[in-house]
Formats: sequence, structure tokens, C-alpha cells
Amino acid sequence: MAGSYEGTVWKFGDHIDTDVIIPARYLVSSDEKELGKHCMEDIDRDFVSKVSPGDIIVGGENFGCGSSREHAPLAIKGAGCSCVIAASFARIFFRNSINVGLPIFECPEGAASFETGDVGRVDPAAGTIENVTKGLTFTIVPFSPFLQRLIALGGLIPWVREELEARRKGA
Repeated sequence: MAGSYEGTVWKFGDHIDTDVIIPARYLVSSDEKELGKHCMEDIDRDFVSKVSPGDIIVGGENFGCGSSREHAPLAIKGAGCSCVIAASFARIFFRNSINVGLPIFECPEGAASFETGDVGRVDPAAGTIENVTKGLTFTIVPFSPFLQRLIALGGLIPWVREELEARRKGA
């Protein structure tokens, strides 16, 4: 099962597109650690030197708009961020994030409550987002057991591998 996520918040605005999340000039690799070295650099050159493992990105409306590249959620994971909270997501970014095992949470009120530097906590099984700094809690739709498992395994490909192995063993 996917656990809860807690970390310092890095707040970005509306319409953060995939070219900002990972600039096209770095698409020569699909390695998340390599991509993570350049995450958000065109909007905050120092982001990757300031972010710590487990930190949380918070965005406004239409986070992840633009191209359909899976590199964007991979870059966020590679930078060490545990999850993304936004007012809304571009649909293809939403699907790509789940496919690569990046937990994302749509919560307009929660996203609006955060500022950079706040501490955020998300419990996807309980369906809560907390702004720990401000003492605010917001309700979201809890992740299903299947989605929790998919995220815990790291995305769709590891889940398929596990399923195929279980079937090979007759489980």
C-alpha cells in the first residue's frame, strides 16, 4: 500500500506546462534521476538544489499542460518530490503520472492554502491533504487499493511485471 507523504511545499502557479517541468533540451534521456537534475529549472533555476527528498510540489489550475511526454512526471520523481497537489491537472499529465508511479492529488482548496515553505501531508488511503503549517485539512477521494498498489510498486510497468510473474507461478 502507498503510505502517506509529508514534506516542504514548493508552490507554482497556473498552467505549468511540461516544457517548464522538464525543458525539451533534456529529453535525450528517460532516466528519472538524470531528468530530475533539470526539473523546473526554467521557472526556478535553483529548485533542484533546494528541494529535499519527500518534498511536495503544489500547483494551480491545469498543472502539466502541454505535450504528452512521460518525462515530466519522471523528472518530478527524479528530483525527489513525493507527490504533486494541484487545483487541476491536464488529463494526459494525470494519466502519465499514475503510469510512472507519481502520486498526484486534485484539490483546489488544498492547493490554494499552501505557500512555498509550508509543510504538507497527504494520506491517500484516508483521503486527506493537510497544510500542517496552517493547521488545515482537506478531503479528497481516497486512492483505491488497486491504485495504492500501483503507486507503491512504482507505476504500471512494475505492476504488470508483478502480475505476469504471479501468473507464471500460478498464483
